[in-house]
Amino acid sequence: MTQSASLPLEMVKMKKILVPILLAIGLAACASSGNQTSALERAQYAYSAAIRWGDLDGAWSQLAPELRARGEMSEIERNRWKQIQITSYRVLSSEATADGGAVRMIEIGVANRHTMSERQLRYQEVWRWDAASKTWFLTSGLPDLWGGQ
Repeated sequence: MTQSASLPLEMVKMKKILVPILLAIGLAACASSGNQTSALERAQYAYSAAIRWGDLDGAWSQLAPELRARGEMSEIERNRWKQIQITSYRVLSSEATADGGAVRMIEIGVANRHTMSERQLRYQEVWRWDAASKTWFLTSGLPDLWGGQ
């Protein structure tokens, strides 16, 4: 056999070894990406449910550690949340960011429990993946339902 005739045989052997290895690496990458994506969906669902049902502590637990480290909400802030009822929570758009995070634009319906007046507002959620804890955190904070007042 000449050297040129044995070269294709060597390439076939190499393919038989490399293809399964590359396939395994690719599947592992997809699986970790899939796990990260489903973790984001679970975190976003838990957060939106907490906001919709007025579970302020549940929503607070989804915030990034650096936001929670600033301290608990004041009693005045907590009382303001008790005065409103979330009537709707709708995802308008959702997209991945270049840095591996996620952004969602949300429309929230808010009713004042005392006046029964309702209004709609838009709010942007910014999510960040923390690889060490394998957790998604909300970095944009809780929605400002009072327009900075």
